[in-house]
Amino acid sequence: MTFETVAENLRESFRVIAASRDVGEVRELPGVSIASAGVEFQMFNAAFLSGPVETETELSRSILMCSLQFNARGLEWAYWVCEDWLADKPRKRVRKIFEKHGLRQTAELPGMAAEKILPPTRLLPGIEVRRVRDARTGEDFRGIGSVCFHVPLPWFNEVFDHDSVWDRFAAYVGYVDDVPVATTAIVASGGPAPLSGDIVGVYNVATVPDYRRRGYGEAVMRHALAEAERERPSRPVVLQSTEAGLRLYERMGFRAIGRFSVYAS
Repeated sequence: MTFETVAENLRESFRVIAASRDVGEVRELPGVSIASAGVEFQMFNAAFLSGPVETETELSRSILMCSLQFNARGLEWAYWVCEDWLADKPRKRVRKIFEKHGLRQTAELPGMAAEKILPPTRLLPGIEVRRVRDARTGEDFRGIGSVCFHVPLPWFNEVFDHDSVWDRFAAYVGYVDDVPVATTAIVASGGPAPLSGDIVGVYNVATVPDYRRRGYGEAVMRHALAEAERERPSRPVVLQSTEAGLRLYERMGFRAIGRFSVYAS
């Protein structure tokens, strides 16, 4: 498995969200993919490198091309850069190049992959996990995302405001005594059905602050992956890790195979 696999699944997760909205837009430009949900939250008005970049001029041209697309719609936006696409010279100056075009770095995330998920190294707590399929579970999923990712709730509500998104963005909420405490989402790339496709991507792994460090997040994530395994066994799994989740993912069998940076307007 290569970094391209992780990058493609990431792009697919944004395409699924953008395609669920009437004002969403999915476009393929030379060397660039655009998946814009047309929302206030700029991280979901996204551009991605989709091929190698050899020079600083080529990277600048890519940024300008995307900027024109989003500015024409009056949208704040973000560029998700898989740095492995960059040759040495543009990679060394990537932050300065983006700053020159008015975008600042907001995140650095290792891209990780696992051919097989390892068993838990500890006893996980009991938790009820529900697939997002109705108003209650959708509201709980968005609420946890708002708290854990420090995003205003109206912004998160807007991103996931069409129920059709849950057809392919397979989201799960974990409950303790009917209190929503953790989430995970699954997106498969390479297939049309909710959990089909050659690669399984993991997203929105989050646990509300009062329930952290107890294993609830891992329990929900493992439940979601087990659902995907039942749909189609023995598929590799990919994700982008925060610093907080890195050790957990390594214990589960993931290894870093790429690096992603996010630059936002």
